[in-house]
Amino acid sequence: MPWIIAGTIALLIVGAYGWMTYAQSMNSVDADDLGYEVVDEHSVTLRFQVTTTHGRDIACAVEALDEEFGVVGWKIVEIIGADEHSQQVDTVIPTVGEATTGLVKSCWVA
Repeated sequence: MPWIIAGTIALLIVGAYGWMTYAQSMNSVDADDLGYEVVDEHSVTLRFQVTTTHGRDIACAVEALDEEFGVVGWKIVEIIGADEHSQQVDTVIPTVGEATTGLVKSCWVA
């Protein structure tokens, strides 16, 4: 009888771990920087690609950095879910000083 209880507990633990792994993969978002263009001393255009489960709305924090890697601009970009797994996004980041780069800080399911 104790081996039945131990087996049931082990099966429940394995099932819970499997479900948590599946649920986490459904909420994962990958972002890849594709390029940037310094428009002027007050803005940077950033191009990036996001990949997630199709149909999920996501949000990304993007930044503009100066030559000393200080943040001179940032914003949150909201992206409406689409039928495709990957979407390319272009956004303009307003800055308080001249930037030398733009990048995606992080993304999440909204």
